[in-house]
Amino acid sequence: MEIATNEDFPEIREAIARLCEPFDDRYWQDLDRRMDYPEEFVRALSEAGFLGALIPEEHGGSGLSLRAATVILETIHRNGCNAAACHAQMYIMGTLLRHGSEAQKKAYLPGIASGELRLQAFGVTEPTSGTDTSSLKTRAVKKGDRWIVNGQKVWTSRAKQSDLMVLIARTTPVEEVKRRSDGLSVFLVDMREVLGKGLEIRPIDAMINHNTNEIFMSEMELPEDALIGEEGRGFRYILDGMNAERILISSECIGDARWFIDRASTYARDRHVFGRAIGQNQGIQFPIARAHAETEAADLMVRKAAGLFDAGEPCGGEANMAKLLASEASWHAGEAAMQTHGGFAFASEYAIERKWRETRLYQIAPISTNLILAFLAHQVLGLPKSY
Repeated sequence: MEIATNEDFPEIREAIARLCEPFDDRYWQDLDRRMDYPEEFVRALSEAGFLGALIPEEHGGSGLSLRAATVILETIHRNGCNAAACHAQMYIMGTLLRHGSEAQKKAYLPGIASGELRLQAFGVTEPTSGTDTSSLKTRAVKKGDRWIVNGQKVWTSRAKQSDLMVLIARTTPVEEVKRRSDGLSVFLVDMREVLGKGLEIRPIDAMINHNTNEIFMSEMELPEDALIGEEGRGFRYILDGMNAERILISSECIGDARWFIDRASTYARDRHVFGRAIGQNQGIQFPIARAHAETEAADLMVRKAAGLFDAGEPCGGEANMAKLLASEASWHAGEAAMQTHGGFAFASEYAIERKWRETRLYQIAPISTNLILAFLAHQVLGLPKSY
C-alpha cells in the first residue's frame, strides 16, 4: 500500500474547484435562510459524473477508488461548498456494490451513475437506540413474497430528496439470536413506490441546513428482492459502509479546516488594528498555526485509512481515528477563524458562522467523539469494554 503525501488527483481537484465557482457564499447563505436543498449544485456534480465516482464502469460509473472520492469531498468543502447534500450516495454505495445481487446492480446502478436516480437516504438510527444499532426496533417480517416493515428512523437525511433508501431492520427477534448483531437485514427501498403507502417522512427543524428527517413505517410492503444479500447478515454488510462513511466525512472535515485556515489567514493579513496587521500578533497567529498542524496530521490519517480500505485491509481503527482527528482539526480551525474575525464572524456575509455551524456537527455525527474513544480503547488497545 502506497500513500501519497502530495496534492494527489490534481485533475479532480482542479475540476471540482471550477465546478464550485458559481456556488459562492451567497448561494449557500440563501439556501440556509430558506432551509432548502441545493438542487443546482447536486445536479452539477451528477452531470459531471462525480456522484458516480465509486460505481464500476460497467454500470455507468467512473470506478474510482475511495481515496479519489475523499479528494472530491475535501475539495468541495475547501472551496466553501457543502457535500452533505449528496455525500451519502458515496458511502451507502458500498453495501449495494459489495453485497447486492446482479439484478439489483443492473436495475439501479446505471440510473444512480447518470443522476436519474438518487440513493441518498440511509435508514439506520432510531430514537431509542441511537448509535447502538444492534438494539434497533424496526422489524421486517416475511409474509409470502413480501416483507412487511414497521418501525421508525430518525436523522434520516435527504429522505425527501432521495428515490432510494438503504434500510436496516431486525428480521429475527433479538431474543432468538446468539449475538445482538445477528438477525439484522438490509433492504433497498424504492421510496417512490411506498411513500404515502406505509412510509411517512417528517422534516426535522435543525440548527443547520442538513435536510434531515424522521421516517415512520407502518405495514410498509417491500418486494422479496428488496433484501440485499443474505437475511440476518445486515450488520456485517453495513460495517464496511460505516468505515467508508467515517473516512469520507473525515475528508470533508479536512476541506473545512483548510477553508477556515485560508479565510483566517487572509483576514489576519488584511485586517489592521492599532496600526498593525492583527496577524502580526501571536494571539492570532498561534491558533491558526496550530490548526494547520492538526489538519496536516489528520490528513495523513485520512489517507492511511482510505489506502487500507482500497486495499481491502481491515481499517476500523484507522477510519475512526481519521474521523476523530479530522473533526477536531476542523472544529479548532473554525474556532480560530471565529476568533480571528471577531464580531464580523457573526455576520452572514463572511460565511464563517455558517461553516462553523456545519463543521460542529462532525463532533457528534455520524459517530460521536466519545464513542470513537471507547471503540479505540476496547478494540485497538484491548481495554475492558465500556459500552
